[in-house]
Amino acid sequence: MNLKPLGDRVIVKPLEEEEVTASGIVLPDTVEKEKKEQGEVVSVGTGEKVSKLGLKAGDKVLFGKYSGEDVTVDDVEYKVLKDEDVLAVIE
Repeated sequence: MNLKPLGDRVIVKPLEEEEVTASGIVLPDTVEKEKKEQGEVVSVGTGEKVSKLGLKAGDKVLFGKYSGEDVTVDDVEYKVLKDEDVLAVIE
């Protein structure tokens, strides 16, 4: 199944990232962290606002930890974000 975002929305696949302390201890996801998340753009809507961002599939972006809606398709988790939820493009 393919997801096609409508309007000014972007579909992002969040990247899993382990956090390691300076002493080498790996912190699990259950530890509360207030940091931004990264993801890879899968699909971009055709809205006017999102087209101004110049995003394309394959771009890596930053978004807020609690931004957007979580969606699972074929056992793969995605985030559906509005154009204003995308904070930056990682180059």
